Amino acid sequence: MDDEPDYRIPQGGGVPWRDMGMTEQNRPPERDIAITDVRTMAVAGNFTWGIVKLETDAGVYGLGETFRAEAALDMAARMSVDLEGENPLDTSRIRELLEQRYTGCGRIGQAAFTAIETACHDIKGKVLDVPVYELLGGKYRDEIRIYCDTHGGESLGEADEYDPEEVYTPDSYARAAREVVDEGFDALKFDLDVPTHAEYDEANRRMDNAAIDHKVRLVGAVRDEIGYDVDLGMDLHWNFTVETAIRLGRELEPYDLAWLEDPVPPEKFEAQRRVTEALDVPVLTGENLVGTDQFNRAARTGVFDIAAPDVNKCGGLGEFVDIATVCDLYGVPIASHNISSPLGTVAGAHVSAAIPNFLCMEWHARDVPWWNEMCERVASDDPILEEGAIRVPEGPGLGVELNRDLVAEYLTDGSEMVL
Repeated sequence: MDDEPDYRIPQGGGVPWRDMGMTEQNRPPERDIAITDVRTMAVAGNFTWGIVKLETDAGVYGLGETFRAEAALDMAARMSVDLEGENPLDTSRIRELLEQRYTGCGRIGQAAFTAIETACHDIKGKVLDVPVYELLGGKYRDEIRIYCDTHGGESLGEADEYDPEEVYTPDSYARAAREVVDEGFDALKFDLDVPTHAEYDEANRRMDNAAIDHKVRLVGAVRDEIGYDVDLGMDLHWNFTVETAIRLGRELEPYDLAWLEDPVPPEKFEAQRRVTEALDVPVLTGENLVGTDQFNRAARTGVFDIAAPDVNKCGGLGEFVDIATVCDLYGVPIASHNISSPLGTVAGAHVSAAIPNFLCMEWHARDVPWWNEMCERVASDDPILEEGAIRVPEGPGLGVELNRDLVAEYLTDGSEMVL
């Protein structure tokens, strides 16, 4: 291990230093507990889902999930040297401790912080015998509205050569939309950055008239199929120029979209602002922003109409509440980005219940038939997701347990069971 990199920031060297570690506790014995180990495992879903387990000397453990697992799990495991002996009930102090000692670790670090902080909340809820949402300020709602990511219509499959217009067709999008609505969802989105025709140059981020016409026909077919009572978003995945995003957005204005997502690259705040100001379609972005400061700058700059912090990357459940508070000051609702397993999704449900300006949360696993079986509620036998909504768990902590047998079946190569 001696030749492995140490991501921590050393004391001195011009780095401001406050030691946020606690050397003494003044709590009654039942709450005077300490973290003893950080263990990790990865589950192969439609993405790799990273699970972090915090163990304590009180026999209580907590679980959290990282965004896009591999690197974040490695970083979370390395943080054990800073976490051992710390009291997991100090969720805010531990979050600050890690951020201080791992300054400069970017989005991967924030994903690791999120999993650890979520696991601390899970422990805290179990110790105090309350659901996590109670720790975040209580709840505004019992059910969390879910929007279904419907991708690009019918699956492309294994085809090596294809005509994009024969795969990403209006009929394909309309059929997929009908299936999702019939499953009980009243909100969904599609990818709209799909290939259009062989001559289209994707590298320059500019769509020609034929490409724009193709996108408009896809949206029109969906609206014709499901009507206007269903919220419909379209995701552009940061792929276009300001000029193209505005041209496309204006063509889509008659279809009353719930949002147009990530039209230009995420780091280009001025470009995002120009698109948002030019369109009579709500612009959603934020999955690549982390921490309250970045969302504050984005809201102040006017880059979005709807914010999309990622529930397993933004920095933690407490950080998510702070982000929502800042966005609320600017009149911006929250439509959470979420590509996680049921564990991370349930964590998102707790924090979604605890904020006033929640709109909906993403579900990205319609193509994982066992998704609903991976977690089991502690306080009931009901499925996690049902009829396009998640009823917030009432058990202590996150209120769910992982299905050990199923998790063991889908562990990634080289990953060890930690339950």
